[in-house]
Amino acid sequence: VQELEICKRVLGPEHPDTLTSMNNLALTYEAQGQRDEAERLQVQNLEICKRVLGPEHPDTLTSMSNLASTYKAQGQRDEAERLQVQNLEIRMRVLGSEHPATLTSMNNLALTYVAQGRWDEAERLQVQNLEIRKRVLGPEHPTTLTGMDNLASTYQNQGRWDEVEKLQVQSLEIFKKVLGPEHPDTLISMNNLAMTYRDQGRWDEAEKLQVQNLEIGKRVLGPEHPNTLTSMKWLAWTYRKKGRWDEAEKLQVQELEVSKRVSGPEHPATLTSMDNLALIYMDQGRWDEAERLEVQVLDKRKSSLGPEHPDTLTSIGNLASTYGKQGRWGEAEKLQFQNLKIRKRVLGPEHPDTLTSMDNLACTYRDQGRLAEAVALMKSCVARRTQKLSEKHPDTQSAISHLRQWKEEMEKTSKQEAISSEE
Repeated sequence: VQELEICKRVLGPEHPDTLTSMNNLALTYEAQGQRDEAERLQVQNLEICKRVLGPEHPDTLTSMSNLASTYKAQGQRDEAERLQVQNLEIRMRVLGSEHPATLTSMNNLALTYVAQGRWDEAERLQVQNLEIRKRVLGPEHPTTLTGMDNLASTYQNQGRWDEVEKLQVQSLEIFKKVLGPEHPDTLISMNNLAMTYRDQGRWDEAEKLQVQNLEIGKRVLGPEHPNTLTSMKWLAWTYRKKGRWDEAEKLQVQELEVSKRVSGPEHPATLTSMDNLALIYMDQGRWDEAERLEVQVLDKRKSSLGPEHPDTLTSIGNLASTYGKQGRWGEAEKLQFQNLKIRKRVLGPEHPDTLTSMDNLACTYRDQGRLAEAVALMKSCVARRTQKLSEKHPDTQSAISHLRQWKEEMEKTSKQEAISSEE
């Protein structure tokens, strides 16, 4: 702030160095989770850059990219996409399709498509991006390896596990050889592979990698580094999934305390940690503790991110789940219906998060004994997941299993009613 004020006074508010200082302050706000402040500065920065430097100047395009990143973090994905498409078109025309900055723009747009659940479009860009990076930079360049990891992440969302694992194992081996086994990028690659094992239910393999990752992170980056805290989060999640509640809780409480101290009690990463701890409490049947945390997180996300931000909607879903576990069906249904309605409008009716909301509401109908409504809603969910994710995706398989079970329950109930009426 002090530097920006001096630059404005000495150089003027539109000097390139002043604009750089303004951009740096905006990035600091973004890192602190103060996204409204970041957006305000970035909008101002972009307007001045366009007017003073021109719409195609490299600094203008960097400013545009930063603002798009903030929009994406705020859940304003359409605004992010609009800027990123514009950014990519300009860079391709001015710099060419193989320039590093163009490839970065291509990658950013692909990641926005991923966030929107538009995986075919994301995959097309990521495959193109990876092929260019391999040819121009070489197969072992760090950004080529990052491109491999990003493509693997898209395959992961599509449930294409064999392709995911193949890319991630290859990426990790190259990272180890080129950068060393303790480089931060190697640790990120290791964590990505662990996540794939986790999503496949290969908990022991996931845990082995995550423990190794955390130990190296603590020693190399320090116990309070954001990447180390992320490693703690995911290891705690694995312990939770394996039913090792005490270890999960101990690690998650420790991570949350550090996150509060380092990032602040309202930072997005801290709120995610609180959410994770609430889920551990919920799995143990400690409903009051879970609800207290979830209400707190929801209130903070509503005030800081807005009622329709993806993270806010996740909080609504978690709180609804806790109500459902307690048999408070009316409260659960109310939240889930609200969640589904917003996600349909904001994300679209076929976005994976929307389908998760549909699945959750169908389960609540079933728990209330409203089988006909549950079956009708789950049928729609199965059809859309099959089209969007493929029939083999774990989420699709789970929905198919529920639908089959509920249909059997309906048939059994119908037969019993028929027998009773005959008697």
